[in-house]
Amino acid sequence: MQNHLVFTVIATDRPGLVERIADIIASLEGNWIESSMARLGGEFAGIVRVGIAAERSDELVELLRKLSDDGIDITLRSDKTGEEAPKGTAAHLDLVSQDHPGILRDITHVLSKQGVSIEHLETSVAAGSMHGEALFKASADLRLPVGLDPADLSDALQETAGDMMADVNLVD
Repeated sequence: MQNHLVFTVIATDRPGLVERIADIIASLEGNWIESSMARLGGEFAGIVRVGIAAERSDELVELLRKLSDDGIDITLRSDKTGEEAPKGTAAHLDLVSQDHPGILRDITHVLSKQGVSIEHLETSVAAGSMHGEALFKASADLRLPVGLDPADLSDALQETAGDMMADVNLVD
């Protein structure tokens, strides 16, 4: 039987971090299933899901936790044996706005109020047009609850986007 372990990793960015983790997983014949990792402000952060034989799970967790001796912090968040199939409609959200505090709070408030789950989110702030204003950009993969019409969610998002002069595009 296989266990699926989900863990986070954070460390000061340096070459070889992913290799160290991948080496530990492979040495126990574990399977690196999926991950999302990035360098943020000089730190390396990520979340990883692996599959491993149930009898080797504890050994993997122990070896990963020992990485903290080298400044690589691992936090185990799950050890489920399977994965639930997502329910509801998938949608994608793109947002661009002149940067100011509270953009993500306002958009995620609408999503939360509608019962929408964020499956993947990427944000950034980049230089804007020739005036040099900073632009906030967000891209998210969403899971709408069963029964929520994407058009209704789009209307709610557009109302909030209008209040903050943002361009929001929802594609289902």
